Amino acid sequence: MPSSSSLLAVPLATLLLLSLSPAFSSAYNVSYDTRSLLFDGHRKLLISAAIHYPRSVPAMWPGLVQLAKDGGVDVIETYVFWNGHELSPDNYYFGGRYDLVKFCKIVQQAGMYLMLRIGPFVAAEWKYGGVPVWLHYLPGAVFRTDNEPFKYYMKKFTTYIVDMMKKEKLFASQGGPIILAQVENEYGFYESAYGEGGKRYTLWAANMAVSQNIGVPWIMCQQFDPPASVIDTCNSFYCDHFKPISPNKPKIWTENWPGWFKTFGSSNPHRPPEDVAFSVARFFQKGGCLQNYYMYHGGTNFGRTSGGPLITTSYDYDAPIDEYGLARWPKWGHLKELHKSIKLCEQALLSGAPTVLSLGDSQEVDVYEDSSGACAAFISNMDDKNDKTVVFRNTSYFLPAWSVSILPDCKNVVFNTAKVSSQSSVVDMIPTKFQSSSTSINKSSGHLQWDIFKEKVGIWDAADFTKIGLVDHINTTKDSTDYLWYTTSLFVDETEEFLRNGTSPMLVIESKGHAILIFVNQKLQGNGFGNGTVWTFKFKGHITLKPGNNEIALLSMTVGLQNAGAFYEWIGAGPTSVRVLGLKSGTVDLSNSTWNYKIGLEGEHHNIYETENSNSINWVSTSEPPKYQPLTWYRAVIDSPPGQDPVGLDMMHMGKGLAWLNGNEIGRYWPRKASEHEICVEQCDYRGKFMPNKCNTGCGEPTQRWYHVPRSWFKPSNNILVIFEEKGGDPTKIQLARRKVSSVCVHMSEDHPAASDSVYLKKGIVGDYKKKSIARLKCPKSSYISEVKFASFGDPVGTCGSYSRGECHDPNSISVVEKVCLKQNECILDLAGATFNRSSSLCGIGGLVRKLAVEVVCS
Repeated sequence: MPSSSSLLAVPLATLLLLSLSPAFSSAYNVSYDTRSLLFDGHRKLLISAAIHYPRSVPAMWPGLVQLAKDGGVDVIETYVFWNGHELSPDNYYFGGRYDLVKFCKIVQQAGMYLMLRIGPFVAAEWKYGGVPVWLHYLPGAVFRTDNEPFKYYMKKFTTYIVDMMKKEKLFASQGGPIILAQVENEYGFYESAYGEGGKRYTLWAANMAVSQNIGVPWIMCQQFDPPASVIDTCNSFYCDHFKPISPNKPKIWTENWPGWFKTFGSSNPHRPPEDVAFSVARFFQKGGCLQNYYMYHGGTNFGRTSGGPLITTSYDYDAPIDEYGLARWPKWGHLKELHKSIKLCEQALLSGAPTVLSLGDSQEVDVYEDSSGACAAFISNMDDKNDKTVVFRNTSYFLPAWSVSILPDCKNVVFNTAKVSSQSSVVDMIPTKFQSSSTSINKSSGHLQWDIFKEKVGIWDAADFTKIGLVDHINTTKDSTDYLWYTTSLFVDETEEFLRNGTSPMLVIESKGHAILIFVNQKLQGNGFGNGTVWTFKFKGHITLKPGNNEIALLSMTVGLQNAGAFYEWIGAGPTSVRVLGLKSGTVDLSNSTWNYKIGLEGEHHNIYETENSNSINWVSTSEPPKYQPLTWYRAVIDSPPGQDPVGLDMMHMGKGLAWLNGNEIGRYWPRKASEHEICVEQCDYRGKFMPNKCNTGCGEPTQRWYHVPRSWFKPSNNILVIFEEKGGDPTKIQLARRKVSSVCVHMSEDHPAASDSVYLKKGIVGDYKKKSIARLKCPKSSYISEVKFASFGDPVGTCGSYSRGECHDPNSISVVEKVCLKQNECILDLAGATFNRSSSLCGIGGLVRKLAVEVVCS
């Protein structure tokens, strides 16, 4: 919300109205016209932020919501996760991370609106797209089409959620925060695959939703033939050219992707803040009224909730708030300034259609004016290579390539999307040694005391069933576990040639995914896995066989169920072909042999990761735990790490598996490395259309090394950490790490427009803000600036953490910054003031636009 301290040419009454938080003390009417949502008949321009309640923990929710509000956000958006709530038919759960009502009320208490995307299909890189797995196994059920079993349960759950929200008076029509609800999700991509049944389903879903009488509009995102009763919306990296099918509907952007998700074994995608800001500014320039960041806080796919398959436990998404709940600088700050600038234009923007003027081949201005004299202009340069200078209303404006300048009074630029003035930061994962007040630390060696349980290879108890041929993994486990054992035997005649000549037969396995461990006679022979884009893979490797019977034991593993696509619920997993090559009889096909099956692991069966069941099996204690051993459970008792910084579990030296703390599911770990041959960048060029592989980092490195362990899961002492290792790793190198902002930086030029309301108020300047460049440095809460590590006013180069002086440098730079900033949590440096040496003799370069680069240490 803008503050009256902006002192722009906007009526004071309007500024005061915009600065108020939404009030929920009484019912209010939410409707819409062609231009925007209407609140009791008044138009509003809204910024929304996706925060998924089960991807964090309740202790984090107030801080996440407040940080979004501090970032200039009006609305919180979340999906409702059906399979997290209805564990079996009529068996509902709304506790812990799934306490939806608590989350909604936290949003309400923060004075923010809420967009509730009930779906109940969500996709969202969440397992099975959010639909309960049990629904697939009900007779005759087919997802997301004109299918009676599916529609019955979809309506039943939607009604259950709506009634819950009504009971708590959470809809706007009851005085609550919910202003929009969504039914279905991105169905337009797949509707045609279902034929006429798909079209009937779309109409049914809309009518079913509207019949709930919630008193606020319903939306359908990415729906290309939307029923008249719902608003169709856009999901994309860019939605400036999107138009609703009906001219009577407002232009809403439900998913602006500020980054992208990761898959195990891939590099890490990043989207530059300049491009995110460009896309948002263009959307509002072209008549948008509500924009939602998907994600604003991505969070964590705890436990086995990730979809994919092969999507990482981290769902960080390169979002403005990182996975651990810290503001991601400069993205968070740059977007905050963007939001302020857009809100200054609200009255003019919502007045009606703009006047659009061409200022060049790829340059244009959209001018919004109303009868009161309010005027706002957005000047864009869509050239992705060349900076331009344009003339608008007899004034010249410099536009960097691929940027938008915002003029809330049609005269002065308060923000340009390509000019980042927000601070950046260096965030480190600081290792912390395991501490324990119990006997878990060996006093003589100082090593952590581990308890060990070795999982049996193959059928660890009586087989669950025996069958000729290979079964589908998912149809067998119904996602009750990641694991399914397949075992059979192969007889080898003692006359086989390979037994004498030293050669080895070849085992060839084809599988639908997602990963597999191969054991022969209790010894691990190899492993295989899919790559996240092709759902089948082949393992081919030599195996050691002996004369007589040989046990072939395959541990098939899922790594997140399919979460989207036409008929996605029918996609299976597990081996489909098992052959042995190199025997004298030729190829032996074991696919149609008799196989014994066992669902899950013995440790899972005993729930040994839960604190109350931790002694249900015989653990073996040791300070020298076995290393690089497959199928091994590790348990240790640890203290909470010191301080209040967020915590990650470093699994760099482990293989693949699952982890728990005090019975809470941390999630799947797999420090699988990205290929060194992928294309990664050291510095991303924000200019031009963004795609997920444009600005990747981390080639040749683990996709995910650290795994978020929420602080609220720790007790002060006697915390039980349980690890199940599948392939083999070194548990002595497991450690906790604190995520800490070690330093913050700012790098900006003296001609940068300022957008800091507090500065305008302090300076008392009206209309002269365009000449003010303000550098702001702020350490995290409860810390202060302890050292100025670098400062240069002139032409410094580099990025945060690696600045260096250029040819032009004010030698007093560090002392100037120290005087203003040392021992402060936050400080403001006025580049346009007299504090720095601005004489032409400083550098002897005429017309040089000087810059300031500063890095300070936070302690």
